[in-house]
Amino acid sequence: MAGMIWPSDERSDGALITKVPRVTLAFWAIKILATTVGETGGDAVSMTLDLGYAVASLIFLAFFGITLATQVASRRYHPFAYWAVVIATTTVGTTMSDYLDRSLALGYVKSSIMLFCGVVVVLLMWRRVTGRIEFEKITTKTEEAFYWVTILVSNTLGTALGDFVATTTGLGFERGALVFAVLLALVGAIHFFLKKVPLSVSFWAAYILTRPLGATLGDTLTKPHSEGGLDLGRIVSSLAITALLIVGIVLVSWRERQHSPSEPAAS
Repeated sequence: MAGMIWPSDERSDGALITKVPRVTLAFWAIKILATTVGETGGDAVSMTLDLGYAVASLIFLAFFGITLATQVASRRYHPFAYWAVVIATTTVGTTMSDYLDRSLALGYVKSSIMLFCGVVVVLLMWRRVTGRIEFEKITTKTEEAFYWVTILVSNTLGTALGDFVATTTGLGFERGALVFAVLLALVGAIHFFLKKVPLSVSFWAAYILTRPLGATLGDTLTKPHSEGGLDLGRIVSSLAITALLIVGIVLVSWRERQHSPSEPAAS
């Protein structure tokens, strides 16, 4: 299992060295955990604590702002800073999607279409402004801005897609999770066997799909038995998944340090 990169601060020309992790199987495993805890954590604040979708969204937007500011201010890749922003985008995505779907009564279909168009627009703007769409070599502030906006919108889209497949189609949470797992595997197969598909297309397709996968997995864990869930509790599930997430980040970071002893460690 390959690990994360530990870059130096700058290139000789003054451009930023990428501050995002190398995309490996470990990356996707941690991403799925992050999207799952985003679902259970978002629902815990909006539903279990009964704060509502609007208030919960404002809380998580503040959390997103703090974590993003820390990530942007950093001059090198820090695993916990990076994954904190990802978790923030998934929690914001959960509550904002629920606000659009339920509070504003847009429904899963309309909100999914709207958010999908939003992702496409952001990616097209990214390509027009920078001339490329990246996912590993994020080396300028402009690319970093587009990177995180894309993640925020795609994670919001993923929540709506997950709810649509699980509830509107009647598949349920477990079968909904299976659908997205199969689609994710299909994207991986296309990536490995059809080499002409651009890497950025494969990456962002997979990135979007991990969010509804995490959403349906989170709902499978926390929804009551009457709705097809395991009724494990949102707060307990969130804490357990967060613990697994932390262990995964630590192990991957430790492994990378062991294999790159000459590289400077993040400070």
